Amino acid sequence: KGQFYTPAEVSRVMAQVIGVSEAKSANQTIHDPTCGSGSLLLKAHDEAKSQTGLDLALYGQEMDNATAALARMNMILHDCPTAEIWQDNTLASPYFLDTNGKLKTFDFVVANFPFSNKAWSSGFDPANDLYGRFSFGIPPAKNGDYAFLLHILTCLKSTGKGAVIHPHGVLFRGGAEATIRREIVRRGYIKGVIGLPPNLFYGTGIPACILVLDKEHAHARKGIFMIDASKGFMKDGNKNRLRSRDIHRIVDAFTRQVEVPGYSRMVPTGEISDPKNDFNLNL
Repeated sequence: KGQFYTPAEVSRVMAQVIGVSEAKSANQTIHDPTCGSGSLLLKAHDEAKSQTGLDLALYGQEMDNATAALARMNMILHDCPTAEIWQDNTLASPYFLDTNGKLKTFDFVVANFPFSNKAWSSGFDPANDLYGRFSFGIPPAKNGDYAFLLHILTCLKSTGKGAVIHPHGVLFRGGAEATIRREIVRRGYIKGVIGLPPNLFYGTGIPACILVLDKEHAHARKGIFMIDASKGFMKDGNKNRLRSRDIHRIVDAFTRQVEVPGYSRMVPTGEISDPKNDFNLNL
């Protein structure tokens, strides 16, 4: 179970739903802690530049040496030569730190991390984490999905926005993950959940979703906007693909918060926290 190549269509959705098109300053930053060859970083950068003219700073970290080298090359080829790409394990050895040794924080974060990583805690002790990432709970030893999510939340500024691809299991699994999910939802960090069609990603047919994160308006959040976009796609050989109309429908519904029966709904926090749901976010 590794990191799966992010289709360009999914990258477009992620770039648009986190609001990079509303960037206010060229000093704002975009980070991908598991950047692969850099496609998500570049898509977010291009979305911001095409809509605002601003050339936002890019920061990426990638564990695989050859892939990190490819990301650096991609940054140069796509006219982003000042992007910082670092090769190392993001969870065990995060590179981007502030002057106090804490994690550097960013305006926007995008990520498609390795799903269900069984060795996520290799090289460090989560119970005594130097960066305070696991105050909501320690993820299961054999599943790192929430480890990456907690890392990303720690990397977001207090006004930060994020879009992260997850397996559907993060929405409803129990145990330690349920405890962490409850704390994240209570704090209002999740703005939305977008369920994607199956079989979009190369290397897996596992259904995935995008968690849209928003710290800036977390304190006032009264619900989570949920979209079930699993039926909007076209067949392309043995894979599925999002069409332009599918992308437009997702982004339009999300940005305008439009409720469409059977497709999208603002689910009140009270309904999510009700004992019969107990913070289960299953679409």
